[in-house]
Amino acid sequence: MKNPNKKSILTVLFMLFMVGFAFFNLSPYKSELVWAEEKQLTTAKAMMVIEKDSGRVLYEKNSDEKLPMASTTKIITAIYVIEHCDDLDKKFEVPNEAVGISGTSIGLKAGEHLSVRELLYGLMLRSGNDSAVALAICASGSEKKFVEDVNRWLVEKIGVNNTHLVNPHGLPDDEHYTTARDLAKISAYAMKNPVFCDIVKTQKISISDELKSKYPRDLVNKNKLLKNYEFADGIKTGYTKSAGRCFVGSATKDGMTLICVLLNCGPMFEECEHLCENGFAEFKRYQIVRQGEKLGEVKVENADQDVIELKTNSAFYYPLSKSELAKVKVDVTAPTSVKAPLSQGDEIGSFSISVENQLIFSDKFYIIDNIESNTYGAKLEKVIEGM
Repeated sequence: MKNPNKKSILTVLFMLFMVGFAFFNLSPYKSELVWAEEKQLTTAKAMMVIEKDSGRVLYEKNSDEKLPMASTTKIITAIYVIEHCDDLDKKFEVPNEAVGISGTSIGLKAGEHLSVRELLYGLMLRSGNDSAVALAICASGSEKKFVEDVNRWLVEKIGVNNTHLVNPHGLPDDEHYTTARDLAKISAYAMKNPVFCDIVKTQKISISDELKSKYPRDLVNKNKLLKNYEFADGIKTGYTKSAGRCFVGSATKDGMTLICVLLNCGPMFEECEHLCENGFAEFKRYQIVRQGEKLGEVKVENADQDVIELKTNSAFYYPLSKSELAKVKVDVTAPTSVKAPLSQGDEIGSFSISVENQLIFSDKFYIIDNIESNTYGAKLEKVIEGM
């Protein structure tokens, strides 16, 4: 005879399971910033999505774990070379050291001549490891010196501390690593350079083949997102057995550019598109203050001028969800009055912008023009000086 209590218990457990299932499959969007673990937006070992200009993190997963990044290393190589080579169209003679590098190649031959720009296309479209070594030697004189220079530059210029290169291309080494957070920051920095942007969004280009390499020099970009996603405009693929499939993608919509880093991710193109679409749906880029916007005024004593208007130095934009937009607060800190004389460039106050009591931006107000005192003593002193 079956136990009726057991049957009742199973029925209750099943009902609880179904209620739980329904609850956790409600709309994936929330009014505030959500993390990838909650939404299960990616299968990547590590991921980060940021808005390019503000650097705001929209989604992340294991973003501070140090991992190999394969050929996404070439993002670093490319932007460093672009910034440190005066003439990108200058022809460079390929040295022996850049020939026969293992992995993906554009078939460089010793003694042939290509411009730095052509080598950059070979680096970023076909992912040529030989191009990486040639560019490293071009920029720093040797591959070893290049690695030293770049590691120092990453800390001092970009401000990242969890990235370390052993080579310019990304072939495996235990001491060659980055984090999703660092790579997102580096990529956002690179995407502010117009030369870099032009290269990484190019789908196909032909470059010099002076000595008739066995490899075609009609370079086709390995980034399939450029073809499959209408808003895509970069950046770089990567793969090694130890790193898995890696990808940094970029997409721009309605004036907002998102940078998506995926480390060790199988369906990297599909997941990048999905993450970007989520980002564009959930966040919009809003102008919080305009350039030259008046945020207050300060009275001026002992001067012909009655007040000083407190105006912003520049516009400020920030990605926000709709619910966050209503919670934006601008606070002004300034004295109620000041006494002349005042000099151009003097600080006269500051303002801050916060969302839900979290500071997102601050700046200062400055005196735009000299303001002279109109007191009798100041006028007399001016007369004496002019005598």
